[in-house]
Amino acid sequence: MTPDTKRNEPAAAGTEDSAEAIRDVITRARVVLWDFDGPICRLFAGHSAERVAAELVEWLESRGLHGLLTERERQSLDPQFLLRAVEHRHPGSDLVAELEERLTQEELQAVASAMPTAYADPLIRTWSAVGPRLAITTNNSARAARAYLAGRGLTGCFAPHIYGRTQDLHLLKPDPYCLNRALIATGVARADAVMIGDSPTDWEAASRAGIPFVGYARNDPGEKRLRAAGAGHVVRTLETLLRIVRR
Repeated sequence: MTPDTKRNEPAAAGTEDSAEAIRDVITRARVVLWDFDGPICRLFAGHSAERVAAELVEWLESRGLHGLLTERERQSLDPQFLLRAVEHRHPGSDLVAELEERLTQEELQAVASAMPTAYADPLIRTWSAVGPRLAITTNNSARAARAYLAGRGLTGCFAPHIYGRTQDLHLLKPDPYCLNRALIATGVARADAVMIGDSPTDWEAASRAGIPFVGYARNDPGEKRLRAAGAGHVVRTLETLLRIVRR
């Protein structure tokens, strides 16, 4: 490997170059856009997403809609994947609206047993205290996000900038719609924002919006998915960001 070739390779997680680049993004940010389920908490930690998905499938089948989903979709463990599949076939229908409300109710139930992400609470409070505005930009229900934040005493760090799933499901991430709403509402330039997310769709939404992105991955598979999608800045613990913000 030639020196020039090595210099053009992306820095590995945890290297000094990567840490310096992340520090630059974090310290420049005037608004921080947070995904909700993942970076802030594990929403379905005690309220199985797999069970929710299975019950949504059962509800559809009880309405005589067994043929609406493919076998792969019926076996999905992701309730949002099911919601999008139904919306794709019946966009804007009452069926989609009712299914979305059922998912919202499940998310609200999940709030009670959601597990906070390590260092998320102190990072949120510290970041809010030192100046930047914070916003939630999530594919989950905004009602569920508000309920969780209220229970942790974090509402004041974000309100009123909590942007979640709408009836227009085609505007969910990776579409940058909710990120753009947050930027317009806060009046901050794209280059002066940063998004904290844990999925390739978060990274794609930030990329399409022209917003710097820092990925959070709690394990090896999560980091591999983010880096395969193209994310250049990934941390394995929010303590890394907390140390930067405290300085």
